Amino acid sequence: MRKIKASSSYLKNKTRTSLAKAVLCILIFGLVLFAVMFRVISAWQINMIDMGGLTFLLVPAIAAAYYTRKYNIYKGGWQGEKQVSKQLTSTLSDDYYLINDLYLRDGGGDIDHIVLAPAGVFVLETKNWSGKITVTGDEWYRAGKKNATSNPSRQVKRNATRIKHIIDNSTKLRGFNVWVYGIVVLTNRYANVQLNNPSVPILQLPQVPNYITAQGRNRRFSREQLEAIGKEIAKQKA
Repeated sequence: MRKIKASSSYLKNKTRTSLAKAVLCILIFGLVLFAVMFRVISAWQINMIDMGGLTFLLVPAIAAAYYTRKYNIYKGGWQGEKQVSKQLTSTLSDDYYLINDLYLRDGGGDIDHIVLAPAGVFVLETKNWSGKITVTGDEWYRAGKKNATSNPSRQVKRNATRIKHIIDNSTKLRGFNVWVYGIVVLTNRYANVQLNNPSVPILQLPQVPNYITAQGRNRRFSREQLEAIGKEIAKQKA
C-alpha cells in the first residue's frame, strides 16, 4: 500500500498538548501546596488552612484532572489510528493509497483515514472504544446510555460528503465519477458491539482490509488515477 503524505498530526498534537498542560497544572499545584503549607507552618497554624489557600489548591487540581482525562482520550484515539494505518499498510497491495489524519481547511475537523481503492474512495472514522456498544440506525449507545459527545456514523457520513465535494469540484478530476464510502472502524478488541440496522458499515479492525478489497472486484480506477485523486484531496489540507 502506498501513502500520500498529508498528515496534520491532529491527534498527536492534541495528545502532547494535553499532557503538557496536565504536567504544568500538577507543577502549579505542587508549588501552591508548598506555599500554603509554608505559610501555615510559619504562622504556627498547623490545623488551619484559609479559604484562599484552598481555592488556590483546588483550581490547579481540577485543571490537572481535566487535562489528564483529555490526554487519555486523545492518546487512545491516536493509538487506534496507528493500529488502523499499520493494519492497512501490511495487508493491502500497492493498488491502494492511504491518507492518514487529514485536517481540511474547511473547518469541519480532522478525517482519520482515507483509502483510495480501485473501486472508489473509503473514508474511515476510527474509534478506540471498549465495553458494550449498541448501534441502532444512526444512534450510538455506550453502556446502555446514548452517546452524547460523539456520533461516529453521522461523523463519517459528513466526512464522506466533504471528500465527495472536493472530488466533484476539482477540474482535474472532471468525469471521474468517484464513489465515496464511509466506514466506522472499532480498534479496541474489548469492544462488545451489537448492531441493529446501522446506517454505515461498522467493522472491527481485522475486517476492514477484506471489506475494502471485496468492493474492488469491479475495478474502475488505475494507480495513476488514484494518485491524482489523492493529491487533489491532500491539496485541501489546512
